[in-house]
Amino acid sequence: MNRITVFCGSSSGTEDVFEVKAKLLGQKLARENIGLVYGGAKVGLMGAVANGVLMEKGTVIGVLPHFLKSKEIAHQELTELILVETMHERKTKMNDLCDGVITLPGGFGTLDEFFEMLTWGQLGLHKKPIGVLNINGFYDDLINLLNTMVNKGLLKEVNREMVLISDDIDNLLFKMKNYKAPTAGKWIDKKNHSNK
Repeated sequence: MNRITVFCGSSSGTEDVFEVKAKLLGQKLARENIGLVYGGAKVGLMGAVANGVLMEKGTVIGVLPHFLKSKEIAHQELTELILVETMHERKTKMNDLCDGVITLPGGFGTLDEFFEMLTWGQLGLHKKPIGVLNINGFYDDLINLLNTMVNKGLLKEVNREMVLISDDIDNLLFKMKNYKAPTAGKWIDKKNHSNK
């Protein structure tokens, strides 16, 4: 993997460990010579992961819509800052630039980005690994919801397994480097309730 897109909050959250782990992830990516693609802000978890990469002299590409440039406070020390017109263009550009995705704690925007990339993968539009760094159990409830989707026949198990989850950075990167995209279609046969 040459570049990984990281989706995360423009706030830091209430637990210091979120920012600590975001910075550690950035440092790890730089040490592994993996470039960071992210939302371009200098604040919150976004700023922490970017600063982690920059501390280790790594490459950071930010992608920021013009209308968020002042609100999210664009990071001025990036390798490159790409300004786009819309949120959708931002997600498309971040997808184009990366070989995989890691999701850290965040809010609506983070989940929107995560699920769009996941949906594109489910539809076969890309074969990139999608990881969740589940810091301090932040995504436990979401993981339970994904399992409920499988149990209720609305999501195939093979598609649920597209979400690579770990609370450990090294373990998550290992899973991503060894990821193989599913070859089955997303649709579930109601007659036999097949979800494999």
